[in-house]
Amino acid sequence: MSETPLDPVGEHVRDLLITRLIPASAHTLYRCWTEPELLKQWFVPRPWSIAKADLDVRPGGHNLIVMRDPDGKEYPNQGVYLEVEADRRLVFTDAYSAGWIPSEKPFMTAIISFEPEAGQTRYTARARHWSEEARQQHIAMGFETGWNLCADQLQELAATLQS
Repeated sequence: MSETPLDPVGEHVRDLLITRLIPASAHTLYRCWTEPELLKQWFVPRPWSIAKADLDVRPGGHNLIVMRDPDGKEYPNQGVYLEVEADRRLVFTDAYSAGWIPSEKPFMTAIISFEPEAGQTRYTARARHWSEEARQQHIAMGFETGWNLCADQLQELAATLQS
């Protein structure tokens, strides 16, 4: 089995990512990712919303996030957490749902990291795709704009949670 090829700077070629320095603690950003009521406030670009967030944040735990478009149509997304390191890193995939049931069409694995840097947090959200076709589909869906809007909303929410 061969590994995904790397580009000249060492990134997996089927990755898409955003990274930014956020003036909030890693703990606060981690809370925004792992507490359902907080996640609902930022996880999709407005005017979309989150109808449901069921998170069992532990290795092997499931997640179910139901996105709702402005017309009220819902889009359930299920997955399983592969790695959970409090205040540092979350890795989850849509390749499985609860009970390790394989999904019919896996799309990506998300790798979210929170690294303290100069009194702030280096936030990196990486989407590692199962195929180049899935990567291109994600680009066409508006990955860069959408994930950056969500990061803006995450930063806004985190600012309200600082002590």
